This record gives sequence, C-alpha cells and structure tokens, in this order.
Amino acid sequence: MRSTSTLAIGILVLVLSILLIPIFRPSLGVYVTIIALGTAVALQKYVASFAGFFVLRMSRLFDVGHRVRIGEIKGDVRDIGLLHFVLDEVGEGEKSGGELTGRILHIPNHVILDQPVLNFSQNFSVRGRFIVCDVAFDELRVPLPPAIPVHRAVKLLEEIFQEEDRPLVEKARRTYGRDAPNFLEEAERTPRVMVFIDANTTWLVGRFVAPIRGRNELRSRINLRFLEAVEKERSAVVG
Repeated sequence: MRSTSTLAIGILVLVLSILLIPIFRPSLGVYVTIIALGTAVALQKYVASFAGFFVLRMSRLFDVGHRVRIGEIKGDVRDIGLLHFVLDEVGEGEKSGGELTGRILHIPNHVILDQPVLNFSQNFSVRGRFIVCDVAFDELRVPLPPAIPVHRAVKLLEEIFQEEDRPLVEKARRTYGRDAPNFLEEAERTPRVMVFIDANTTWLVGRFVAPIRGRNELRSRINLRFLEAVEKERSAVVG
C-alpha cells in the first residue's frame, strides 16, 4: 500500500508540473496544451482507471476479501491497484454459483465508473450505512413433488429452512448486535416459502440465510433433506 501511495503522489506531482509549465514559461504554453490534450486522449482509459482507484478508496465500494459482482463478472477481490483490481473468479447460476473457477481476472478500475457493483460482503444497510457481513439472503426453487399436498410441502420446506439457517441467524445476531443486517428481520418475520405457478409447473420458492462462501453446500443439504422428507410422506401415505 505504501508503494501505491508513493506512485500516486508521483503521478500527481508530474501532472501538476505539466500544468505549471505555462506559468513559468509562457512561450511553451501552446505546446504543453497540445501535448496534454494528446496525452489525455491517448491515455483516457488509464486516466479513468487511475481516477477509479480513488473512487474505490473513498466510496469503499469493496475491499480485499469481499465477494462482488460487477456487470457479468463475479469474484473475490484479491488485490486493488492504481490501474486495476484482481478477482478470483466465482461461478454464477444454479450449477456453479459460489464456487471458485480457478481463474484470476485483472479488471481495469474504470469499469466501476459505468458498471453496477454488487458487494455480497457489504450489501446490507443499518441506519443508513453499509456493514460488512459474511452471510446473505439466498433463494431456492424446487418443483412441487407429485402426490404431496401443496400446504404440506410448504410446511416441510419451511421447517428445513428454519433448522438449517438458525445457527447462522443466531451467529449473525451475536456478532453484529444492534447492527444486525436488515434481512435478518425479514428472515424471521416473513413467510419463508411462497408458491408460484407457471404454464407447466408449480414451484416452491423459499428464502433462507446462507454463508457467502459455502452457499452451495447448504443448498445441497436442504435439497437432500427435502427429498428425504417427501419420501417419508409418501411412505406414510402408502403405509
């Protein structure tokens, strides 16, 4: 970080020196202006990335260790430099969501100036300010199992959600105290599972608290428990 600050100061001193030349050498003013304009056009993306570094630091959009999505790119922040930041890429979607792909992405800082930034690690507000949190509100969609009444299926899935994420909710409340993320209140006071119907399928859509790293393992465990509960229900009906 010290070398980054030194380089930033050096660049600022160079820019100021160029701007001050016309004051002390008026005869060079025209040439300096032309050179400055040409340089600005040629290096506009580098200048924008340099400016983006200060935007990142002042706005605290994200920091090293945070999990972010910028446009279509998702990953864990490994490093933030003057001109670019480095991400460990993370898969997106139902099949690969939350898993590291093994690829390292070098992204110019200017991307944050015109792309939406979603910070999974710092995306919850309390009393008008953002806080860092390593859990998030996740969503799971499962088709309504055949031969199971919809109300019974909803109850089974809600019970599993509450049992699986209760330790995470309690841990978050102990950790953050009064500054607990707002979504914890939603998790405790709103229905966990809702029913949606499209042209071909009735879906159970549930929301639960999940760790940002380890989300897939929790989703898999919930799915397995739900399938086991459904089998027991069917066995009980047959019996």
